[in-house]
Amino acid sequence: MQQIYSFIIFCLGLTIRLASFFNKKAASWVKGRKQYFTVLDKVFTSAPFNEPNRKLAWFHCASLGEFEQGRPIIEAFKQQHPNYLLLLTFYSPSGYEVRQGYAGADMILYLPLDTPSNVRRFVETVKPDIVFYVKYEFWFNFLSYLQSKRIPLVLVSAIFRPDQHFFKGYGEWPRKILQGLSCIFVQDDESKELLQFIGIENVIVSGDTRFDRVIAGAEHVAAIPIAREFAKGHKVLVAGSTWPADEKLIFKLIAENKQKLRLIIAPHEINHEHINLLMQKSGGKAVQFSKTNAEEVKNAEILIIDSVGMLSQLYQYGDLAYIGGGFGVGIHNILEPAAFGLPVFLGPNYSKFKEAKDLVELNGAFEIRKPDDLVNKVDELLTDSNKLLQTSIICKNFVAKGCGATQIVMQQVNILLESRI
Repeated sequence: MQQIYSFIIFCLGLTIRLASFFNKKAASWVKGRKQYFTVLDKVFTSAPFNEPNRKLAWFHCASLGEFEQGRPIIEAFKQQHPNYLLLLTFYSPSGYEVRQGYAGADMILYLPLDTPSNVRRFVETVKPDIVFYVKYEFWFNFLSYLQSKRIPLVLVSAIFRPDQHFFKGYGEWPRKILQGLSCIFVQDDESKELLQFIGIENVIVSGDTRFDRVIAGAEHVAAIPIAREFAKGHKVLVAGSTWPADEKLIFKLIAENKQKLRLIIAPHEINHEHINLLMQKSGGKAVQFSKTNAEEVKNAEILIIDSVGMLSQLYQYGDLAYIGGGFGVGIHNILEPAAFGLPVFLGPNYSKFKEAKDLVELNGAFEIRKPDDLVNKVDELLTDSNKLLQTSIICKNFVAKGCGATQIVMQQVNILLESRI
């Protein structure tokens, strides 16, 4: 089974390289791994990584969303174990390119392709003392090799579903690797029950560390003067990580605009072509964040965010939030707006996201299937201030009650580390 998996990984690498000739994200993936081991060797033969008796914790995140999920653990670990060096790796360019300057890690790198030769060379060069994988990252050659070296392996904020291969008849090999993890921290009881059903007992229900992250972010939010002036005296919808299918609904809402609602929109893709398309759709009512100032923006009705890294801070200026991705493979982060008490609108594809399902059931988030759904629900909330307030309270309480996962994880991690002294 491992040989078949390794062949699939080889084909994956080849496919990405071929795609890099016409796909920008694939090109970034390939470019980021050029001369990979030359760079790795240079880093780990230099101070402080080559110092005798140094200790290193390696955290791996697939992309930006997983990083935000793992960040509370990274920062808590650094605070409680300052003698450890921290290595942070990403699989996706969208994570690495945004967070390559993150000051909480001593080194930030891409993860090499999960081939047996890459795995051996990486692990033998890095020599981690403990490894953390976040949520969904199951690179089985890495996991298998780390287990063979008896290096502690921790999976945090994981969530499991019955349709995953672990729970199928052909899933014996990946199940065996899961059993070899030091500890699996899951978000809910259902995940724990699924794992126990296939004989995996090293499981602790901790909840989702993103709750801790968004609460901390909301408490220490930085001001954005342009957005502040844009929002002053107006009701504002903040639309985050939107795709074209989402934008079709949002622009219909703004066109009708019964409540004189203003829009801050941060699209998922901020390339020149897409930003220009949004400007055209706005009918002259929009300005771009990078091309305006705090005075000029007061006269606009739509503020288009053409920069990355500020979405979580923009929610402080909103009254409502629309989260993109729900008409595609899945929604983006709904906890960030909920932490600010913003009622959340989202497309129908959110079944894989526990926090979204829970908030919809509580009537803090609302499923949108067609343009009129969004128009009617926004109008309902904005014409009933009591209902808007109650929905806001539901969202804030939901996030507050979800906190505490980081503390649970770190308690067990500290026990694990003490047992190896």
